[in-house]
Amino acid sequence: MKIYHFIHRREWALALLALLTILSQVYLDLRIPQYMEQITRTISQPTSSLSDIAPDGALMLAAALASMVCAILTGFCTAIIGTTLARRLRAAVYDKTFELSSAEVNTLGTDSLITRTTNDVTQVQIFMVMGLQVSIKAPIMAFWASSKIASQSWTWTVPTGIAVLLTILVLATAMSLAIPRMIRMQKITDQLNRVTREHLTGLRVIRAYITGDFHRNRFESVNTDLRDNTLFISSTMAFIMPLLTAIMTALSLSIYVLGASLINSTGELTQRMGTFGQMIAFSTYALLVVTSFMMMTMVFVLGPRALVSWRRIRQVLHTQAGIQDGGASTGTAPAGSLEFRDVSFRYPGADGDALHSVSFTADPGQTVAIIGSTGSGKSTLVNLIPRFADVRSGTVLVDGVDVRNWNQRDLRDRVAFVAQKNTLFSGTIASNIAFGQGLKPVTAEDLVAAADRAATTGFVSTKEGGFAAPVAQNGKNFSGGQKQRISLARAFARGGHIMIFDDSFSALDYKTERDIRTRLKEASGGATLLIVAQRIGTVRDADRIIVLDKGRVVGSGTHQELLATNEVYQDIALSQLTEEELAQ
Repeated sequence: MKIYHFIHRREWALALLALLTILSQVYLDLRIPQYMEQITRTISQPTSSLSDIAPDGALMLAAALASMVCAILTGFCTAIIGTTLARRLRAAVYDKTFELSSAEVNTLGTDSLITRTTNDVTQVQIFMVMGLQVSIKAPIMAFWASSKIASQSWTWTVPTGIAVLLTILVLATAMSLAIPRMIRMQKITDQLNRVTREHLTGLRVIRAYITGDFHRNRFESVNTDLRDNTLFISSTMAFIMPLLTAIMTALSLSIYVLGASLINSTGELTQRMGTFGQMIAFSTYALLVVTSFMMMTMVFVLGPRALVSWRRIRQVLHTQAGIQDGGASTGTAPAGSLEFRDVSFRYPGADGDALHSVSFTADPGQTVAIIGSTGSGKSTLVNLIPRFADVRSGTVLVDGVDVRNWNQRDLRDRVAFVAQKNTLFSGTIASNIAFGQGLKPVTAEDLVAAADRAATTGFVSTKEGGFAAPVAQNGKNFSGGQKQRISLARAFARGGHIMIFDDSFSALDYKTERDIRTRLKEASGGATLLIVAQRIGTVRDADRIIVLDKGRVVGSGTHQELLATNEVYQDIALSQLTEEELAQ
């Protein structure tokens, strides 16, 4: 994918207009010295008066004003092109993240994705707005002005050529020192973003363990690195302008010295004044040549960072999504049918499988619970159903169709998922409960009913505004239990043929959990329920309980059957239940 793919017809038209205005601006800027030369010749005449120079003066002023208008139009066009391009690049990177699996997002890095969506896009935008017009204008100006000098007299061409060579030498030296540091700055920005995010998200843990000094030192190390790189680049660039100013001054002086020599060698007054007028005009041309090269320093400053930023953006856009859409939009078996057929799964870069030859079925309307110790693969298993990751071997079938053959949207429309980590979005309680629409739109009645089934109505009524009460980013203004109940209400409101609860009752007290579980069948509307839990009390009423141990199915049956025959389930039960509860 090339960057011009993000520039559409309107922007190309504006680019053409900008090119025309730049050419017009250069032409008008180069006309001004000619008017100055003509005015000088006019006032050298003994009989000249103010009225004689008025026409050329008016034309010179008009050229200056027209050049200003062209510059404004150029800036306006490039601003539209740059900001529109930035908007499309940000949208492309943002949309691409929806296609990537968790493994691919982790490979790129969340902190790096944020930097690429913001800082990198900004670097490209700045170059398009400022650097691009300079990179077009400066060479045209330098070539055109140089041709004007060379076509009239070689006397001033030599010092101008020397000044240009010195300018190129200064710029080349500065860029060779600065460009490697500019490339490094983007990587340091990623690191700074990562350290800052870790500090902000883990602030309570940092305070609790009194590790503020350690994290302060981590931040200071990255921040100092960024400062040193920025300081080196700024210091290098700081030498450019004084050196270029010295070259311009020396060029002007040499032109005047050569001009004075030519004037002294000319006998007639008229010829002297003509030479003087040429000197005035050519000194302006020479300064325009050097100024053009000075303007190109902006390209050398902005260009490398923009190029690195574009490569980083392109890396995201060119990342091949490991999970591709299938063509199926309907199932071949009853809605809610689920089957794991000899499924094995391995995380990228892992030495071994997280799941080993897992097989089981769940029929429509059935409640299947999954229990096991921490790290046994419970969450990994249920993440394969909505296809957050793909199996290494075996098959996961939903409604009789391999999930890899489903269209992802159609598949996920059939699944209501409550993740292990409760995530709320900024907005209101109502907007969070009605967050996603599945097979049917969420009405106000569905929202209220879902909130009641998730035991949410009680604390919602205490909030100012009720369901319209604000929710802060990530639900910071709610407790863990409240966030979990809103997440459950979101799943109930959405509905689906399969409802997955990944350890979704862990933050609830036993009474609230029991109340929700008693309403679960009613809330599910006949859907297949998959409940991942570590509490025996959460799973004991399930139609079937699957016991996982180190990624393998080591037991399957009802609570009583497993309690009587399965050693792993017995160990879990003995650690949680009293003898009276075990006897029930």
